[in-house]
Amino acid sequence: MCYGDDACFVARHRTADVLGVADGVGGWRDYGVDPSQFSGTLMRTCERLVKEGRFVPSNPVGILTAGYCELLQNKVPLLGSSTACIVVLDRSSHRLHTANLGDSGFLVVRGGEVVHRSDEQQHYFNTPFQLSIAPPEAEGVVLSDSPEAADSTSFDVQLGDIILTATDGLFDNMPDYMILQELKKLKNSNYESIQQTARSIAEQAHELAYDPTYMSPFAQFACDNGLNVRGGKPDDITVLLSIVAEYTD
Repeated sequence: MCYGDDACFVARHRTADVLGVADGVGGWRDYGVDPSQFSGTLMRTCERLVKEGRFVPSNPVGILTAGYCELLQNKVPLLGSSTACIVVLDRSSHRLHTANLGDSGFLVVRGGEVVHRSDEQQHYFNTPFQLSIAPPEAEGVVLSDSPEAADSTSFDVQLGDIILTATDGLFDNMPDYMILQELKKLKNSNYESIQQTARSIAEQAHELAYDPTYMSPFAQFACDNGLNVRGGKPDDITVLLSIVAEYTD
């Protein structure tokens, strides 16, 4: 489930399963722009490209690049900025290919431990890498990164691996050990159990986000940057949870 300025998609093609999350930059509200429009359009465009088969499973950066280019060429001006994370499971090779731009990201959990984790991309504290479209008068002033700047990885996955993809609203409020505690409650790999666990993780992160006494990962990061901050970080929270299983038509 996606909330507020966040957007997400899950798309299946005959060669691969593709997940995506994006977080619209809220600062655009100050200019009368709805931040969810940019992130939502970006994810819908990427989803359509996947469903049309216009992608290479081993190149998730290509999906992000093609989606962003479509937004740039849109006849109707679309302003805004967004982080983005694309995860592609190639069914034939059992490899996961990822592209992460900014501070959304993913975890791969195996046997109760994190075996792969995305790297966060920040220009400086609380300013993640982001895709942007600015009005002509603001070009060169609004922060804008190339989709090719996304951190990309490829690695093998195993049956039973848990893939958690989420926006920074989760990672800013819940450290990995708390997420792992929630994942231990996953009873089996059926849809209802996965959905319930994903909702439980999102709800706990939301509760911690509004706890003024909690030392959140975001507050710790702020302290590391010389700021006296305590508490959670109120934000939109999106969690996609999936398990690697045998493919059946």
